[in-house]
Amino acid sequence: MKKIFSYPLSVLFCILFLLIICIFHPIQYICFNVFGYKAHKKSVDLLSFFEMAILSMLFSSSEVEFKTELPEGKPLIFVSNHQGLYDIIGITWFLRNYHPKFVSKIELGKGIPSISYNLNHGGSVLIDRKDPKQALPALKRLAEYIQRTNRSAVIYPEGTRSRDGKPGIFAASGLKFLCKYAPDALVVPVTINNSWKIFRYGKFPFGIGNRLKFTIHEPIEVKGSDFNTLFEKTEKAIVGDIVQSRE
Repeated sequence: MKKIFSYPLSVLFCILFLLIICIFHPIQYICFNVFGYKAHKKSVDLLSFFEMAILSMLFSSSEVEFKTELPEGKPLIFVSNHQGLYDIIGITWFLRNYHPKFVSKIELGKGIPSISYNLNHGGSVLIDRKDPKQALPALKRLAEYIQRTNRSAVIYPEGTRSRDGKPGIFAASGLKFLCKYAPDALVVPVTINNSWKIFRYGKFPFGIGNRLKFTIHEPIEVKGSDFNTLFEKTEKAIVGDIVQSRE
């Protein structure tokens, strides 16, 4: 019954989502090319606000919980489980004060209004998962960027999204590279719950009546930490807070 009811709501959601990203694409272009980084950042914040707001069309909502206050003026590396597109949108909005830049697959950098433009021009890096040699310089560039600017990077060590909310295998290599070239950073575990339910039926229709939750855990200092211990603590914090659905 829920799936049947979701069809008309999903059509409305698609129309609004496409309208928003099409409207904000030229806005981003103007902000970036005429007014610079700060204006572009504000346009992206506003874009993510509207993208989160239209979740109400699916009778869904979102919230964020900070386990502790995060320091400003320090480079941060947000490490999160991955469940779907709204992971990126939610982190962009809820963590906007920390200027999050993403390690994203190269496919998202092509052809998606607003989203591709931001990934290509907002400081994020796009990696080809089939070409590790291309990924390493990109990760190094991002790490050096956050080290220099005291902004933040976001990485999903599972590599691909979970289709049922259950965490996949966490790969350490990307995070290890970021830590190496951003030694002053703090690693911040992030747990995302229920984002996958938006796509529980596949690409269409969308799941309805969901409550997305983003939990921001206590940060871990990179400097002075053994990486294997740091990685283990990070994975444990993320996975330990994932709610296993009975659906």
